[in-house]
Amino acid sequence: MPRNANSPSRKPDPTPSNPTGTVKKGGKAEGGGASGGAKPKPKPKPARETPATPKLTVPDSGNPAGKTTVVGTAKGAKKPARTTSAKPSAGPANLSPKPAPKPAQKPAQKPAPKSATKPAATGKGRSAPTATFTEAKLAGDAKRGKAGSGEISNYASALRWLHDRADIERMRVVRYSDDAFKLDRMRELLRRLGNPHEQVRTIHVGGTNGKGATVAMLAAMLEGCGYTVGQYVSPHLLDVRERISINGAPIDRASFTDAIRAVAEAAVGLPQPPTFFEVITAAAFKHYAEEAVDIAVIEVGLGGRLDSTNVITPEISIITSIDLDHTRLLGSTRAEIAREKAGIFKPGVPALVFDPDAPVEAVFREVAAKVGAPLRIVNKDIEFSSRFCSSPDLGPHTRVCLYTQTSRLEHLPVPLPGEHQAGNCGLALAAIDILRSSGLVCPEDKVTAGLARTRVPGRMQVVHERPKVLVDGAHNPASITALMKCAGAHVPYDSMVCVFGCCADKDVGAMLDRVSLGADKVIFTRASGNPRAMDPDELHRMFIERSGKMSQVGRTLEEALELAERAVSREDLICVTGSFYLVGEAIKHFAGKDFKGDPATLASSAWVG
Repeated sequence: MPRNANSPSRKPDPTPSNPTGTVKKGGKAEGGGASGGAKPKPKPKPARETPATPKLTVPDSGNPAGKTTVVGTAKGAKKPARTTSAKPSAGPANLSPKPAPKPAQKPAQKPAPKSATKPAATGKGRSAPTATFTEAKLAGDAKRGKAGSGEISNYASALRWLHDRADIERMRVVRYSDDAFKLDRMRELLRRLGNPHEQVRTIHVGGTNGKGATVAMLAAMLEGCGYTVGQYVSPHLLDVRERISINGAPIDRASFTDAIRAVAEAAVGLPQPPTFFEVITAAAFKHYAEEAVDIAVIEVGLGGRLDSTNVITPEISIITSIDLDHTRLLGSTRAEIAREKAGIFKPGVPALVFDPDAPVEAVFREVAAKVGAPLRIVNKDIEFSSRFCSSPDLGPHTRVCLYTQTSRLEHLPVPLPGEHQAGNCGLALAAIDILRSSGLVCPEDKVTAGLARTRVPGRMQVVHERPKVLVDGAHNPASITALMKCAGAHVPYDSMVCVFGCCADKDVGAMLDRVSLGADKVIFTRASGNPRAMDPDELHRMFIERSGKMSQVGRTLEEALELAERAVSREDLICVTGSFYLVGEAIKHFAGKDFKGDPATLASSAWVG
């Protein structure tokens, strides 16, 4: 098979610094995995870590004017210590990690139990989740007295209490309605906490694809300009603390425990106990208020109109691309989904979207006009352009230009691989322009430097070099298409073996069609910690009906990776995709004995681009 069979049909345009247009390899890290046999045992964890870093504030560098516009900054406070990236451990090509040495003493506490939504066994080697999110589920939690906080004394008990909440992310049957998703419950919970969400400036980011990338680029640029930036995202890959971070550092265990305990105490006496997502969202707002961040970039969880994050009045509302996903909940057309997403528009708050198709644009304009949100469309109301090119220092990449009355940003390299990231970068740059007009000091050189440091764990991430293993959390047809194009343009390989597993509530047929277009062989599996995961045998059956390409089934990710390793040669690529659950499990697998349950593990491998 010819090399890079999945590359885009058009060649990259050369930049002035590279008149030949040569595409160079880049973004590879040597020795990204460990070798050996059985899964490592976790090292002992202390019952409680040291307290969080003192209050955070804006560095005074170049920001005398902007500082007066920032709400809630703690004067004289120190910035948190940065988390250093763990180096990847070198090792041979074997994909199984070596067993870790036994700890010298027993852990001080028992590990936190798994989520209460554990699937029931079927007797056929598979799981059949039965959890359903309804009023009855919440009422049952309340009857069992699970809203109390007396049992939270350390990090493990905080996790145990949190995972006892109704977790919509792990349920196969969810009733999406104003009754089931009560923003009144979230508002009352926050009122009891002192309304921390009103004490922090925020930016709200929704959409189908590109939310995480847009949040990451915005946060990186603001941090580069010297601001203390909160970042709230979902889902997490390895550790729930990834969801709540400040300047890229996840919340520490002691602060996490304190935040969850405070939410649990506030939840006592509510008519219905809060859900998992409501608790973690409230904990994030409380943490950001206590740490006096200058601004927090908040990612919507599901939809927008009824999402737990939709209690804030942000500086800007942003909606990324709209596509078909969660159609059973949000609607069967892009226009219906767009209406739910546009539920985050607020009166008088600038709204940004990127060049949607006509039906979606009509919905955005209608909702914005109804609520009184000034809507601007990047690539229509805001001048924008992008081009795919190559240079000796960056290799293949995309550059963007954005022009407004106050900004002239030209030929900025998009830090994330793939042409589809150009629109996300345009939205982030347009948001920075609006923030400038509100008083934040964002010099162009610092914006550019911050943008270049953007990383998104679980997206186009190389976790092993020999053989090369790429992980990406693509989880719907549009993102699978983008992944296959991006891998073809940025990663040199002869053939691709795709390890694939997805949730049963997705548009599985369309996803399989997109996988078939890019992969030469597919191995189907499932993430062990995902009750919504589709049976790999069923995926295999559907794939055979739709494609003549080679395929197999691995009952576990480890088995699937062993099959993939036997199927590839030196110049081939293994790509793990289909869900963030599967990608998180793969990252943990390759971290091997170096994995200590710490979000810093995410920094131990390389990114393409």
